[in-house]
Amino acid sequence: MSTPNKSEQILDALQQLLEEKTIQNISVSEIASRAGMGKGSIYYYFPSKDAIVEALIRRNYEQPLQIAKTLSSQTNISSFTRMAMLFQACRDSSAVFAKQKYASDTSVQSLALLRQKHINYLITELKPVLTDIISQGIERGEIHFEYPAALAEIALIIITEKMNHFLVPSTPEETRDTLNGLIALFEKGTGVPAGALQYLTLIEPVS
Repeated sequence: MSTPNKSEQILDALQQLLEEKTIQNISVSEIASRAGMGKGSIYYYFPSKDAIVEALIRRNYEQPLQIAKTLSSQTNISSFTRMAMLFQACRDSSAVFAKQKYASDTSVQSLALLRQKHINYLITELKPVLTDIISQGIERGEIHFEYPAALAEIALIIITEKMNHFLVPSTPEETRDTLNGLIALFEKGTGVPAGALQYLTLIEPVS
């Protein structure tokens, strides 16, 4: 039987501990003990507890983003369809986050920290993909805008916030109003055909 990857053992240990304790109350020593190794060994794989948390988030939410990461090369699919699939990937990843088990006494502060890291991961991973899709739309004459990276970041910040309700708790109606506002900005500011982005209002936020 092959020996489990040590870094995966560390991530498994943190995942288990998060079901028992808040992130602030988990020490590197406890992670090491749960992983069955010395504390010094932890630092061979990760420089800090924060790095372990970020690696766990990458592992937990990588699968919902795999399709999105390949979209920029699918030039046979329209830019708008690929954008729809990418934004749905945001929603799917947020749904995975919502289903994660955490300790019953996990504070709002602890969840906010984990959610912040999750959103940062989403935006960091998806911004280059969405930038490529928008750039290809510009080249095709489907989108008219000079700053594709900025537009990608603005769209992802709004959509991930509305999917996660991280900064501003919102009702479904308020979320749809915000997404309708984003659609209007896209249409008026980039020349996107009316109705091309209406799929955004069909993506339900994660409860």
